[in-house]
Order: sequence, then C-alpha cells, then structure tokens
Amino acid sequence: QNEKELQDVVKQQEEKMLQLIDKSGEVTRLKGEVSELKRSLQRAETEAKVLWEELRGQEPKTDAASVQERVLLRQEVDKLRLLLLEKEEESSRLSSKY
Repeated sequence: QNEKELQDVVKQQEEKMLQLIDKSGEVTRLKGEVSELKRSLQRAETEAKVLWEELRGQEPKTDAASVQERVLLRQEVDKLRLLLLEKEEESSRLSSKY
C-alpha cells in the first residue's frame, strides 16, 4: 500500500511538472506576442509623429514617397536608439557583475 501511495504521489508530481512546463511555454509565447505588439505600437507611433508633422504644415507640399521615406528613417532612428539603450544596459550589468 505504501508503494501504491508513493506511485500516486510521483504521478501527481509528474502531472504538476507537465502543467508547469505547459504554462512556461505559454508565458514564453505571450512574451513574444507582447514584444511584437510593442514593436507594432512603436511603428504606429512613429508614423503618427511624421504624419502629424506633415499635417501641421512644417514642410508644405510633400508627396507620399517623401512622407514614407521620413517614416522609415524615423523608424530606423528609433530602432538604433533602442539598440543603444540595450547595449548601455548590458554594459552596465556587466560592469556591476565584474
């Protein structure tokens, strides 16, 4: 009977471990989705900034191609700024670690 109880406990623990593995996979997937949504939001905000500047009349009579080029350039600048911040954080972490 003790052996059966032990087998039941082991089985329950295995089931709990499988549930945790499933949940950790779901958390990883959700983190990926959040990351993608943040990138999409950043792109939309960049486009909105450029279009707002155009609508305010800072640069009169611009065509769609130049607006698109400015959007892409602004996105590139934002991307580079983000990379710089990540590298600075990584450098700071390494400095404090060593």
